[in-house]
Amino acid sequence: MLTWFEAFRNAGIPDPIWAECQLALAEGFTNAVRHAHRALPESTPIDIELLLMPQGLELRIWDRGQEFDLEGFARNVSDPTSPNANLESEGGRGILLMKALSTHLSYTRQADGRNCLVIGKRFDDPVRVCRCRA
Repeated sequence: MLTWFEAFRNAGIPDPIWAECQLALAEGFTNAVRHAHRALPESTPIDIELLLMPQGLELRIWDRGQEFDLEGFARNVSDPTSPNANLESEGGRGILLMKALSTHLSYTRQADGRNCLVIGKRFDDPVRVCRCRA
């Protein structure tokens, strides 16, 4: 997955943003493998798409796991008064990291039964529009 993303390093994405998006992609993909696909066969595909736009990009990761409330989880993990918050735990930090690195982060159930994690990032330097899938 990171090798696939490496092919877009010179696609006009500013280097610091490319590095942030690489980290967010790795975290999102890892979450799909470790959590969404935990009880599924290893052969169950995780689909990835990169959409390059003139002033930003979107990474989309589709998994086939159970539905998950990303916003609710992020609120609980980041709220120190929440009974679910454990500041010493590593669990949930990846979602907070992806949220911090992105302009837009969402996770929604699709009509086909898959879930789609969208990691959106805006930047100032225009790039050409391109849709790429892995």
